[in-house]
Amino acid sequence: MKALCWLGSKNVKVQEVPDPRIEEPRDIIVRVTLTAICGSDLHLYHGHIPEMKRGDILGHEFMGEVVEVGREVERIKVGDRVVVPFAIACGGCFFCERSLYALCDNSNRTPETCAKYNGYSSAGLFGYSHIYGGYAGGQAEYVRVPYADVGAFVVSNELPDEQLLFLSDILPTGWMAAEACNIQSNDTVAVWGCGPVGQFAIRSAFLLGASRVIAIDRYVDRLAMAAEAGAETLNYNEVTDVYEAVKELTRGQGPDACIDAVGMEAHGTGFLSRYEEVKQNMGLAKDVPVALREAIMTCRKGGTVSLPGVYAATVNHLPIGPAFAKGLTFKMGQTHVHRYMPRLYPLITQGKIDPSLIITHRFSLNDAEHGYKVFSERAEGCLKVVLKPE
Repeated sequence: MKALCWLGSKNVKVQEVPDPRIEEPRDIIVRVTLTAICGSDLHLYHGHIPEMKRGDILGHEFMGEVVEVGREVERIKVGDRVVVPFAIACGGCFFCERSLYALCDNSNRTPETCAKYNGYSSAGLFGYSHIYGGYAGGQAEYVRVPYADVGAFVVSNELPDEQLLFLSDILPTGWMAAEACNIQSNDTVAVWGCGPVGQFAIRSAFLLGASRVIAIDRYVDRLAMAAEAGAETLNYNEVTDVYEAVKELTRGQGPDACIDAVGMEAHGTGFLSRYEEVKQNMGLAKDVPVALREAIMTCRKGGTVSLPGVYAATVNHLPIGPAFAKGLTFKMGQTHVHRYMPRLYPLITQGKIDPSLIITHRFSLNDAEHGYKVFSERAEGCLKVVLKPE
């Protein structure tokens, strides 16, 4: 089959690889009908995530048709149309039983490697390094899905793939980020980053009851999309200080909650952020936490900082003192997609949210290399790329 393989920093190619096969009795094989490039995939593309191996198949946002099932699979059958969560969960461990699926104790095939970096192992992830199990990803014609009865989410044939695909990751990620803010009526939520996750976090915040959302970014087209959802927008290239600008918008109090939907490859305008970007580009640091710093400093006393944006290592110049002094609550982590798919699917079928609105570029899987380049460079107003196997 054809699959998009990682060959090194900024070097990915579609190659012929062996077809996946059933390895465990709870596996299924899915013929991929649509997949996408995630902002998290760019961290791999840019070489910021360790433990990648030449030839690894990328991709963790995918859906398709079930073509083969293992002998112990009970809920899924051949011919089902499924969306697959990016994290792999067994369904029966301490964490899965508490709906903390991204922390599954049993699905990571390289737990010692994960523990070396993170203290403890967490769930295996599709297409996301050998820290998280070294699983083949979904930017391919076919993919093996372990623990299929737990993860694969069956959907009807009524809606197109483009409206359902993002149940696999970024729609639940935006929702969980907003839910973590414990939004009350009349709350103001500030969102750093108007990329795909930021767009869904904005919409989720409104659906969960926020009265105001302030969206912060530098790309005019992304800010315009945020404004279409009802957000007030702030272009950080047009202000001297984001903290002062948001403080003014909130009459000196600060937002009730702040969402960092950017993560480790943030950009800023000050000397410190530029210095950190240089260190990251030289391989001397993994994370540029400018958005996180601004969120901490900007959030009101007693507020919440929510982190759906991915961070990979340790960060310097983190204002932990101000966070302590203001009594902030932090909520973060990989999304427990399995928990949210049954809640969000009806919002799509009822027309309350249309996830396909973020798609700006469509390519065949054969053109995935070009798709990564366009997405990485934010060329042609690129917000989200989907790939269709031919």
